[in-house]
Amino acid sequence: MLVLYKPAGLIMQRGPSAKPNLVDLAKAWLKDRYAKPGQVFVGMVHRLDGPVAGVLALARTSKAAARLSAQFRQGGVEKTYLAVVQGQPGAAAGRLVHHLVRQGRYSRPVPAETPGSQSAALTYRLLERRPGQSLLTVRLETGRRHQIRAQLAAIGCPIWGDKAYGAGQSLPYGCIALLARNLAFAHPTRQTPMPFECPTPEGWPWPLPADTASPQPLWAVETYMARGLRLPKVP
Repeated sequence: MLVLYKPAGLIMQRGPSAKPNLVDLAKAWLKDRYAKPGQVFVGMVHRLDGPVAGVLALARTSKAAARLSAQFRQGGVEKTYLAVVQGQPGAAAGRLVHHLVRQGRYSRPVPAETPGSQSAALTYRLLERRPGQSLLTVRLETGRRHQIRAQLAAIGCPIWGDKAYGAGQSLPYGCIALLARNLAFAHPTRQTPMPFECPTPEGWPWPLPADTASPQPLWAVETYMARGLRLPKVP
């Protein structure tokens, strides 16, 4: 396995453009770190949206990829997020259940009987609030496309910076204030618990005091490049 921090703005895998992507960068790092000859295997077992930052796991063998993917499909992985949202939810804690359908690049809530829709569920808890904004912790029960973004927008609390889902303003570099905070799963061969926590990144709009003693990653990939930190060369 390779468990790492993905900055906001870094896409997961190679697309039509020549933009850097996480999978190719991981392959380049592994090839250099372990002096691997030939092709390097990296299996993508889950994903984070491009504008989202946080902790993420990749598989380094096909066996690990198959077993980790099965855990994600079967709901055996715990995923929690921090979200800064506009407004405040109606209750300090709750469970949201919607039916979502993909419309182009996005997901929208629809009536349950809509053909092709999928059930999406999450729980949230209000941590702090300030005028016009709230800090939530969110735990996913399902893994639908743009689920947190769509479901929070559906209750009138779009994620700060997420104009695609109704936020009133954008953020620099196209970031949105959603952070994959915790990830926990069973080791694919030893079956031991593997919990991971990501510190809130530098520049995050709602820093937490507990993070001040920990090394902080940078929020956006553009910030790394602006500071002269070069990305590894991709073969």
